[in-house]
Amino acid sequence: MNRSVSRAALTLAVALLAGACASGSASTGTAASPATAGGNGSGTMAANASSSALPAGVTPTMVALGDSLFNNGGCQRCHGKMGAGAVNAPGFKGIKWQHGSGSYTDIVKTITEGVPLTAIKDPTRKFAMRARGGPMALSDDQIKAVAGYVYTISR
Repeated sequence: MNRSVSRAALTLAVALLAGACASGSASTGTAASPATAGGNGSGTMAANASSSALPAGVTPTMVALGDSLFNNGGCQRCHGKMGAGAVNAPGFKGIKWQHGSGSYTDIVKTITEGVPLTAIKDPTRKFAMRARGGPMALSDDQIKAVAGYVYTISR
C-alpha cells in the first residue's frame, strides 16, 4: 500500500478515535468528513452518506474510508476522481452497469475478482480491471469500504 493511502487511513483512524473519545462512545455511527479524514477533500461524501441510504452492514465510516482509498489509490486512475469516469474506465453516476446489477454485493464481487480484458464490453477500454485493486492488494474490509463508496456515488 502506498504512503498516501496509509497516511489517509491513519488520519481517519485518529479522527474517528478522537470523535469516539469526545462522545464517550466507541461507536458514534457518524463519520469524519473526507476533508478531515484524508479523503478527496470534497468533505461531502461522508457527510451525505446517511445510514438509511446505505446497504445493510455499510456504515458512513466505511464510506469515508472507501472514499480515501478510491480517490488516493489506483481506482481513480481509471475511473476518475470521485468516480466521474476517465479514458480507461467508466464513471458511476447514472450508468447502466456492465458487470452485475450495481448492487453492493455485485460491486464487492467485481472489485474482489476484477474484470478480465475479454469481459470488458466497451471496445474503447484497453485495460482489464485487476482483482483487489491490483497493486493496492485491498483487504476484504477495504474492498467492502470501496464498494460502499462506489455504491453511494452511483446513486
